[in-house]
Amino acid sequence: MSKLRSESDLSDSLDGNLTSRIRELSDLKQAIRDASNLNRAVLLKAIVALAYAHWEGFVKFSAQKYFEYITIRRLQFSSMHPQIYANSFLIRLNGLSNSKSSLEEKLQLISDILTSHDKRFSFINPDLINTGSNLKSDTLREICLICGIDYEKKFSDKKTFIDLILLKRRNSIAHGDEALVSIDEIDYLVETVTGLMRTFKNELENKIYLKEYLVRKSA
Repeated sequence: MSKLRSESDLSDSLDGNLTSRIRELSDLKQAIRDASNLNRAVLLKAIVALAYAHWEGFVKFSAQKYFEYITIRRLQFSSMHPQIYANSFLIRLNGLSNSKSSLEEKLQLISDILTSHDKRFSFINPDLINTGSNLKSDTLREICLICGIDYEKKFSDKKTFIDLILLKRRNSIAHGDEALVSIDEIDYLVETVTGLMRTFKNELENKIYLKEYLVRKSA
């Protein structure tokens, strides 16, 4: 896959990925309407599972592409937003907190945090964008924080939809329970999950076009 050398490269990549996901949801929605009563119940389960899969998959894909775009620029941390600098140490910090690390290891991490501003941002640990196959609202909030997106402003009003309508029903279906949407709900399901994906994409694109990944210069 070609590198994301320009803002339009990133937009094209995100648009192409989102378009294919929306097309699949639209095709399945039409299949549900065309199906016999016998097949419709299975397809109603399928659209819940597919809607969730595309939601989780697109958030992970687009966040990774956002950081890929930034890393290939090899900018100095000193010129970048502090959140990106903090992100570069989160995996190491989690590793130390989850193990019996030595004092020397802890001091080395602190030293690196204090002295690495002149190094260049050229790698993002893929584990940093971790949906855990369970993209609930709390996990989305953490990913938004890592990406510098205002979760409260953009997504908090969709907490119930994400946690109960999308994730809880997907989990119930995966566990063999009879959880599905009614045929009257499929437009709402598809339109809402599509709106969530578009919002996430737009926020990342805005950050790129407005160069919000850089340090804000005082007027």
